[in-house]
Amino acid sequence: MLNNLQSTTTLNNGVKMPWFGLGVFKVEEGPELVNAVKMAIKHGYRSIDTAAIYENEEGVGQGIKESGIAREDLFVTSKVWNADLGYESTLAAYQTSLDKLGLEYLDLYLIHWPVAGKYKEAWRALETLYKEGRVRAIGVSNFQVHHLEDLLKDAEIKPMVNQVEYHPRLTQNEVQAFCRENGIQMEAWSPLMQGQLLDKEVLVDIAAKYNKSVAQIILRWDLQNGVVTIPKSTKEHRIIENSQVFDFELTQEDMQQINELNQNHRVGPDPDNFDF
Repeated sequence: MLNNLQSTTTLNNGVKMPWFGLGVFKVEEGPELVNAVKMAIKHGYRSIDTAAIYENEEGVGQGIKESGIAREDLFVTSKVWNADLGYESTLAAYQTSLDKLGLEYLDLYLIHWPVAGKYKEAWRALETLYKEGRVRAIGVSNFQVHHLEDLLKDAEIKPMVNQVEYHPRLTQNEVQAFCRENGIQMEAWSPLMQGQLLDKEVLVDIAAKYNKSVAQIILRWDLQNGVVTIPKSTKEHRIIENSQVFDFELTQEDMQQINELNQNHRVGPDPDNFDF
């Protein structure tokens, strides 16, 4: 049930993951980051999403520590960067992330990008970490259907999550259908399209109808589409506002109107054509 900020979806291995969390992409180390994490937790968030490449795992860890919430009540995600994709190097990268975060384990560890020829070895490392009980769930990020099909050919363990760019201009229908069929939970990064949709007329109209902000409408649309979402903010009022999406429900008609905004338009890199 989507009735509060602690509402969870159950991953294909039985682990419960909050539907809603805080993203910290491009938030630099420092007091602003530590405070954002602490504030989010104070206001009821239980999921925090970071990555090695964000170079802010230490601050995230500090915010978690200072929040005063028990570790087992939080859901912490990080990701292995492209340069570390490989069996031994991925195992080492995981330990580095843990050390920086100051944690004993992660709830979710993801392969950040599907680097050709590298992600299968990295996946084998994630399977090892998972089998050894060092991480509660494993998954991928930015994988298209063909990447997932390729991975599943050799995988012993199916990914539990696929985190992709997802917003009303990029609805990723094929990826979403594949994930549903295979019991892989889809998760959205850049759900607000970096703010580019906030003055879109159809969204402004829907927002007025529910007496909500456009951001809240989009985030609610994510959830009603069965997509976990992790909007990023460092401002307390925005962190609170983003999370106030559990007290209303969009009609099917409104959902359809938002779905129809799709243009397969990305603001981030193309998973089939990136060079980093």
